[in-house]
Amino acid sequence: MHRLIAAAVVSALTAATLPFLGSPATAAQVTTTDGCITSVPDPGTTAPVEICFTLFRPAGATKANPVPMVLHSHGWGGSRTTDPAAFSYLTDAGFGVLSFDQRGFGESGGQAYIENPDVEGKDVRKIVDLVAAQAWVEKEKPGDPVLGAIGGSYGGGYQFVGAFSELRDKGATRFDALVPEITWFGLTESLFPEGVPRTEWASALVAAGLPTNALPPLVLRGFAEATATGNVPAYLHDYLDKNGPEWHVRKGRKLDIPVLFGQGETDNLFPLDQGLKNFTRALTAKARAKSIFLGYNGGHTLPSALPTGTNVDIPLATSDACSPTLGSPSFADLGLRFLQQNLQGTKTGLRGFGTFHLTTAAGDRCVKVGSVSPNTTVELGDVVSTVGVGAPIAYPVAQGPITIAGSPTLDGKITTLGLDNRAFLALSVGTSPADARIVQNNMLPIRENGIAINKPRTGIQLPSVAVDVPAGQTLFLTVSPVSDMYAGFGSRVVGAMKLKDVVLHLPVAGS
Repeated sequence: MHRLIAAAVVSALTAATLPFLGSPATAAQVTTTDGCITSVPDPGTTAPVEICFTLFRPAGATKANPVPMVLHSHGWGGSRTTDPAAFSYLTDAGFGVLSFDQRGFGESGGQAYIENPDVEGKDVRKIVDLVAAQAWVEKEKPGDPVLGAIGGSYGGGYQFVGAFSELRDKGATRFDALVPEITWFGLTESLFPEGVPRTEWASALVAAGLPTNALPPLVLRGFAEATATGNVPAYLHDYLDKNGPEWHVRKGRKLDIPVLFGQGETDNLFPLDQGLKNFTRALTAKARAKSIFLGYNGGHTLPSALPTGTNVDIPLATSDACSPTLGSPSFADLGLRFLQQNLQGTKTGLRGFGTFHLTTAAGDRCVKVGSVSPNTTVELGDVVSTVGVGAPIAYPVAQGPITIAGSPTLDGKITTLGLDNRAFLALSVGTSPADARIVQNNMLPIRENGIAINKPRTGIQLPSVAVDVPAGQTLFLTVSPVSDMYAGFGSRVVGAMKLKDVVLHLPVAGS
C-alpha cells in the first residue's frame, strides 16, 4: 500500500481562477507554480471545491516553443508532489508536469468520492482545462493539449476517470497516452470479490482517509457494516459501482489511446487480474496494438500468513524483470520512453506492444505471452474444503518444470449444506502439500448462498499469476476455509464445501 503521506502546507499563495496561477519560483531551471482551481461542489452541497496543484514548467518552454504536458497525482491518503527534483527525468526531457491534490486530500477541499465520474471526473477535466490555458503547453487544437499522465493506485484511478468521463460526455478524450500503475478495473470486485470483503484492505483504506476526513459518512458506514458482518450493503456496492473502467466498459465505452500498464502481481488489493482486465477490456483493439502490459512483483502487498504465501521477501526494487527485458532499467524509465514516443514522436527503440510481459514469482525472469487466457485443461476429480478454522488442503495439479502465466479458472459441481458457504482458492507451489505456498500471496473466494447439491459452476476465477514451477516441485490447487485478506469472513459452519468433477483451466506459457 502507498505510504500515508501527511498533508503538507505549501508556502506559496494559491489562486482561485483560471488561467492566473500566482507568482512563480524558479529552481534548477524549472519554474514551479502553486495554485488552485475551482471545481464542482460535493454532491448534496452548494459550495464549490478547490483542487490544488503544483505546475512545473521546464526551461525553454514558451509560446513559440511549446512542450507536451504530463499530469501526476498521488495514491490514496497522499498528497501532490511539490519537489521539482521528483520530476526532473520528465522536465529534463522537455515535458511540463502538473501534480495535483485529489479531492479530499492535501490542500484540496471536499471529500473523496473515490474517482466518481460525476465528481472527480469533473475535477480532472478542470485540470485539463487549466493545462490547455497555458500558452507554453503544446496543443493539438485550441483547448486540446498534448497530454499524458502518470501515477499509481489512486493516482492511476484519476487517469481512467478523467479519460472515460471525457469520452462519455464529449465523445473523445484529450489524453493522448496514459501510464497507470497498480490500479483497478472494478472497485467492487477488487474490494469485495464474490461479495466477500477484503477486510484487511478495507480497514487500511478507511484508516488512511481519516486524517483528512476524506470519506463521506455513507462510505464510512458502508465499510463499517461490511467489516462487521462480512456482507456488502447494497448502497455501498451501488456507490462504488461507477467508479472504475468496468462500469464504462459495461456501458459500451473503450479508450482508443495507448496505455503502458504496470501492475503488481503480489498486489492483494488490486491484483494482477485487475490490470489484465483493463488491458483486454478497457481498450479498443487499435489501442491495445499500441499499448504494453508489464507485471512485476510489488504493489499493495500484505503478506499472506494463512495460508502461507510466497515471495513476500523479494525487495520491490529488484522484482521487475520485464522493464530491463524491454530495454529500460526501471518502469519509470520505460514510462518516459513511452511518453516520448507518444507525445513527442521520439523513436526510443520501444518494443513489446500488444503483448503481456510478466515477471515470474521468483522475480528473476520475464515471460512474454500473447494471451493470458487458459489453454490447458487438468481434471482434478473431487475437491473438498474444511470448515471453520480447518487447515488448508493442497491438491496436486502438475509436476514441474511448467510455467503458468495468466488467469486460471475452475469448473465443478458444488455441494454445500450451510446458508452462506465460502472457501478460498489459489494456485500454490511446493515439494509436497505440507510446504506448498500460495503463489504471489493471492486467494479468491468461492461463495454459494444456501444449500446446493451438485450444482454446476463454471468459470470460477482463481488469482492471476506468473510462476515458474521448477523440476522437482509441484503445482497445487490450495483450498482453504479462511484467508487472512478476508479476516473473519471465511467458512460458515455447518458443513464442508465440496466440488465434484473439478476441471482446472490453466494458462500454460509455451504450450
